[in-house]
Formats: sequence, structure tokens, C-alpha cells
Amino acid sequence: MTMKSSLVARQRRHFLTKTLGGLSALSTLAALSGRNARAQAKPLIKIGFVDGWADSVAITYLAAAIIRTKLGHPVELVPLAAGIMWQGVARGDLDTTLSAWLPVTHEAYLANFKDKVQVVGVNYSGAKIGLIVPDYVKIDSLVQLNDARADFDNRIVGIDSGAGIMRKTEEAIKAYGLALRLQPSSGPAMTAELDRAYRANKPIAVTGWMPHWVFARYKLRFLADPKGIYGGEEYTSSVIHPGLNGKAPAVVALLKKLSWKSEEIGSVMLAIDGGAKPEAAVDKWIADNPARVAAWLDPAN
Repeated sequence: MTMKSSLVARQRRHFLTKTLGGLSALSTLAALSGRNARAQAKPLIKIGFVDGWADSVAITYLAAAIIRTKLGHPVELVPLAAGIMWQGVARGDLDTTLSAWLPVTHEAYLANFKDKVQVVGVNYSGAKIGLIVPDYVKIDSLVQLNDARADFDNRIVGIDSGAGIMRKTEEAIKAYGLALRLQPSSGPAMTAELDRAYRANKPIAVTGWMPHWVFARYKLRFLADPKGIYGGEEYTSSVIHPGLNGKAPAVVALLKKLSWKSEEIGSVMLAIDGGAKPEAAVDKWIADNPARVAAWLDPAN
């Protein structure tokens, strides 16, 4: 081989090495890009919740964080009034809500949409609704409210109109013949009124529910409901649009298992009420409770 032909051969080998190496790199990049595209292709999960309800905020942000960080789905949180939230799940505008109060508070919504939604799991047991008063209030039953109505400024402080507990309170007013007006407001406005009255040691009756951070902050009790208008023990459930089964089966599997206890949800609600962002409060809880989260995600559990 002449010197010239040897030089040409070396140049050819160098060219092929660079070209093949480049093709290999491009192939690797293409493969990585394909995997990233597949990862990013996971569908968006839309979750409805009631922004003024402390328990709704806590459970919703917890589920969203797990779905986003552990299951890889983008998540959109949509704050709505309870009735519109149920309607959104029924129509498929929302994929799920974890804020369904059953069997009493949201019984009308479930009856309306039972053929269009699917209840997949209970995420909190031991819930309760009713009228709550500070512990220093002298009466202990709805039956006694009329006689003490002047002490309560002839009103019951409620939350957003259309909420299940508001409808039940309207039923209670009729059933007990109460001469008090139900004053609609919102969850935060109700707790603000409760705080002002409590600090002044004044009687107040508000539409209340458990779990809620107010029971950790103040000494409160439910007024007895001998007619059972508010029902007994309730539970909050995860409800999905049936299309989520095919869209994101791993999310449905999580929602079937996700449930927590009073002290667990209570710690998150108190952190949020104390000024923590909901995202930060649930991220801390997840970091502090890896075994609980792992159990919810374990397909064999």
C-alpha cells in the first residue's frame, strides 16, 4: 500500500468512526426522547374539591402530590361548589373527587348521578355533620335552640349555599320548628365568625363537620339531634368518572386504597391553617410517612 493510499484508508476509518459514533449517539438520543415522550404522554388528571373545606383541601392536595410524583401524571386541581363538583365528575369534565360525603350529606348528589359516577373507596371514616357550639354554651340539643335563640342572635352561621350540610340544616329548622335564620357564608367566613365569638365567650351555632381543624383549636361539641336529621357516622369517599378506569388504572388503584386517620388528616389541616401552603404541608406528611404511601401504591396490598 502506498503512503497516499494508507492516508486515504486512515481518513476513511476516521470518517466511519465519527459517523457511526454520531449515529449511535443519535440513536441513543432518539431512544431517550421516545421514553421521555412516553413518560410525558400520561394523561392529565383533573380533581375537583371544595376550596373552603379544610378536609377537602387536605385530602385533595395529598392525592395530587402522590399522583404527580409517584405515578407520573400531571394534575389539575379545580375548586368548585359541591354540587358543581359532582356534576363535573358525572359529565367527565373532572376525573375524580375525594370529597364526597356519604351516606347523608351528599345523598342527593349520589342519587342524581349514580349511573354516571363510580364510588371507589372510603378515604376517611368517622366523619360527622351537624350544628356545633362552643363548650361553654349551656344548651346541648337542637330541641333547646328556640328557647335560647336570642343568645344566638336568632341565627345559625352556615357555609356556602347548596352544600349538603346547608340542605340538612334547612330540614332541621323545619323538623324542629326553629325560629332561627340560616345565614349562608363560606367555610373560611364561618370559622372566622366562630373564632370571634369564641374569643368573646359569646354563644354561636354554626354548621360544622368532623374532621376539621376547629376541633383541635377550640373546645366544641355537636348539639344533639334526636330526630336524626343529620344522620349518624359519615365517611368521605373517592368518586370517579368511569372513564378513569381505562384512562389511568394506576390512579384508580391508588384511590381505592388511599385512606387516613383523624390524627393524620388533622396534622395536615392544622399545618395549613397555621399558614403552611397545602403543597408544603402534604409534601412534609408524605416525607414523614413513606410506609403509608408505599402501602397505598403497592399493587399486592
